[in-house]
Amino acid sequence: MKIAIIGAGAMGGAIAEGLLARASGEVSLYVSNPSSAPLETLSASGAIVSSDNREVAGEADVLIIAVKPWVVETVIREIREIDSFNEKLLIVVAAGIKGAQLLEWVSSDCGICPSVVIGMPNTAVSVGESMTFLVPVNARENEMSVAKRIFDFMGSTLVIDEAHLPAATALASCGIAYALRYMRAAVEGGVELGFKADVAQRIVAQTVLGASELLRLPGTHAEKEIDKVTTPGGITIRGLNEMEHAGFSSAVIRGLKASVITEK
Repeated sequence: MKIAIIGAGAMGGAIAEGLLARASGEVSLYVSNPSSAPLETLSASGAIVSSDNREVAGEADVLIIAVKPWVVETVIREIREIDSFNEKLLIVVAAGIKGAQLLEWVSSDCGICPSVVIGMPNTAVSVGESMTFLVPVNARENEMSVAKRIFDFMGSTLVIDEAHLPAATALASCGIAYALRYMRAAVEGGVELGFKADVAQRIVAQTVLGASELLRLPGTHAEKEIDKVTTPGGITIRGLNEMEHAGFSSAVIRGLKASVITEK
């Protein structure tokens, strides 16, 4: 599979790193970016790099556009002129771009256009643990299977409708920052409890990893796992209740709701 990534910033670079690390031998990867610094690292890892978007787009079957939202239209209009553009699978990774906008930008004068998918991974894509959402704009089932296969190399992938994308973005893309903020607070607490910062971080990271793996078991639930460690009158329930008195669950829910992009 030949894949081109246009944009090697935080997200585009993370996707490239994830594919190079986990899909070696499965894909040929092309990456374009206006500045050369990120391209040098990716080239050393096996990507074919260029500063010319049209050059890499022309080589690939699947195009992943991972640029700032306000640059997406410019990039699409630039690569729309290449041969066989309408035969490509186009995956756009940019927050806030509507499917209708994308179809308008990719369509030719005669109405022909490539298959378009909106993709929303999070930054854990670089370590193969992203929660990625895919929205079929006009892509058919077989094309969605290709898109899902690509992102399944780098974590878990869920196909959803466009109406759920803002909530999904808050829960997973913004959510990774919220999880890290809890972990940072826990590390700071560990330091206050007497551990060195690096040791506290190791403890917290492994604890959160373990909690995550427990939730991936069939038929489990967070409260079920919590019940296993909350002995009546014990220290865990005392800690949980103190957090709840400070508004822990309410703060998380309010933060997620504040992150959802709503129409004005």
